[in-house]
Amino acid sequence: MRIGILQTGHAPDEVRGTLGDYADMFKRLLDGQDFEFQTFDVVDSVFPKGPGEADGWLITGSRHAAYEDHDWIAPLEALIRDIAASGKPLIGVCFGHQIVAQALGGRVEKFRGGWSVGRQVYDFGDDELALNAWHQDQVVELPEGAQVIAESDFCPYAALVIGDNILTVQPHPEFDAKMVAALIDHRGEAVPDELLEAAKAGLTKTTANDQMAERMAAFFRKGAK
Repeated sequence: MRIGILQTGHAPDEVRGTLGDYADMFKRLLDGQDFEFQTFDVVDSVFPKGPGEADGWLITGSRHAAYEDHDWIAPLEALIRDIAASGKPLIGVCFGHQIVAQALGGRVEKFRGGWSVGRQVYDFGDDELALNAWHQDQVVELPEGAQVIAESDFCPYAALVIGDNILTVQPHPEFDAKMVAALIDHRGEAVPDELLEAAKAGLTKTTANDQMAERMAAFFRKGAK
């Protein structure tokens, strides 16, 4: 099964040589699932011809906001709508979660409650999963037909299923402790010090990245056409 990764941002320059870019992190996360990957740097305006270029699609995180005025945002939203209509499975993570919701009629904004960084616990109904987060923006209005499948006290729309072929999650199952530490060091200037310290304290605690990877892989396989 070929997964097309729509890369909407880049990891900090300081760590890209050791940890790779965002697409590389997802490849590691889903390693062993018998997937092939092709990356499209949509943040640099490199787009696939259409949904048919892959069996499933994945949208990464980004330091950009879904509501910002970038040349690549509108084409990405159009591609999201095309993928949704095609029936091919689509997974969005963090920015991917937000841009999918926005493209399909929801609303994203800078959350008045501030930032969520580091290890957080999310209620998935059947289980509680600890995953790393790094965001200030949130989905605040759901697109039509969206079902909330995970929440936290800070993030009520932490994961969504839309129709039969779209899964989105706000936290980052592809981020390990090394990546969170890198974000603290290189992209933490806007985050309050107390939140950075709490994130540092959580670096030694386990996360459910592997469990989330299994859920994502199962979603891709179930939706493949």
